[in-house]
Amino acid sequence: MGIVALNDLAAATGGDARLLGLDVGARTIGLALSDVGRTIATPLKTVSRKKLARDAETIAGIINGQGVGGLVVGLPVSMDGSQGPKCQSVRDFTLALLENLAAAGSKNIPAAFWDERLSTAAVERMLIKEADMSRKRRAAVVDKVAAAYILQGALDAINAEN
Repeated sequence: MGIVALNDLAAATGGDARLLGLDVGARTIGLALSDVGRTIATPLKTVSRKKLARDAETIAGIINGQGVGGLVVGLPVSMDGSQGPKCQSVRDFTLALLENLAAAGSKNIPAAFWDERLSTAAVERMLIKEADMSRKRRAAVVDKVAAAYILQGALDAINAEN
């Protein structure tokens, strides 16, 4: 289905499909899942990036197993609002992922981008202050919690429009 604007994602995915949030990094992809009512984002897992086809297989399994109808992908916009090489890398990854999902046995689903500025920093602060986690434990969960932070922001924006 391709890339759609966030405000078009709800219409493009149907009413009862979950959304899958992605925090795409150089070495890992944090994943978070919405509830069917699309009000709450929950951290799901962190996937170590390998080859794109293998990453697509993993994500396709989640899409098919969890009833996912669309993706919300964090876009690493610069603090000044510009979109640099990291944004282009995430855009390229997302387009390639959508193409590879069909080959991995997944349905054709849309994706939308959400500005993820400071999401990892906010999650790191929360994990240090609120959860009092060690550095090693934070490293294990920060990507999936950042994905939930990104997805929750998108869900709040979608729900504010409705």
